[in-house]
Amino acid sequence: MKNFALLPVLALFAVSTAVSAQNLPAAGGIPMAGDHESLFGASQSAKRIRTFASSPSPFSRVAIGGGVSPMGLNMQVATNVNRFMNLRGTGNYFDYTLNNISVSGFNINGKFNFASAGAAVDIYPFPNHGFRLSPGGLFYNHNNVAATVTVPGGTKLTLNGYDYYASSTNPITGNGSLGLNSQNPAFTMTTGWGNMISRRGGGHWSAPFEIGAAMTGAPTVNMALTGGQACDSNGLNCVDVATDPNVQVNLQAQLSKYRNDLNAYRFYPIINFGVAYNFSIRRGGITR
Repeated sequence: MKNFALLPVLALFAVSTAVSAQNLPAAGGIPMAGDHESLFGASQSAKRIRTFASSPSPFSRVAIGGGVSPMGLNMQVATNVNRFMNLRGTGNYFDYTLNNISVSGFNINGKFNFASAGAAVDIYPFPNHGFRLSPGGLFYNHNNVAATVTVPGGTKLTLNGYDYYASSTNPITGNGSLGLNSQNPAFTMTTGWGNMISRRGGGHWSAPFEIGAAMTGAPTVNMALTGGQACDSNGLNCVDVATDPNVQVNLQAQLSKYRNDLNAYRFYPIINFGVAYNFSIRRGGITR
């Protein structure tokens, strides 16, 4: 820890010494008229030295951050490659249970199971500013929703335009799933503001923000009716939903409509904001 604390002091001393040496006047201590170009060149050299000294060496710094996004809580780790580029790894996790959602007569109890991991290259066209472009990929994507479905007795259920009514003595039960990972791995592209690793010795803390999307493909939806009976509006002519061919045909037709509606949603949004802390891991990770 003591070595980390000394790095900013040593860097500042080195830069100050180099700049002072470059700005020394000509021999004799008094610059002459002919020394104007020499002094001007020394000033430019000092600027170059200052920029070089305040930029960390490749892979000399690491940043660790955390935040929130539509993929859940995330943790990020980044390291610097050069003035224009960082490498960044991201992991996301989220578990949540949501009950009593009503959709087309179904009562749904669902559980969100989100877990994903990926990497990106953060490109900074203007290294002294925070704007960046970040192509990357999700190499692990287990984002899905698992659900149990019920149709309470006497409730109307519409499948492919046909109305059924759940038996009051033998309600309909089943299960379903929604997958958000049909394209796996998936290409990602984001843009944002904020550098997890300072290029100008601006400190250890940052608050990066990014927005973009992951090309996860169209969501997949599946459902099975596993038990109970469906009847007509008078509660008569009941059939077993798990084995009746007409119910099963209409169920599959309804699922095809759901899939067609979801086909347009091939991109999963990435909106991420959080905080990060960066530090040196070897010599050359200079901060001021």
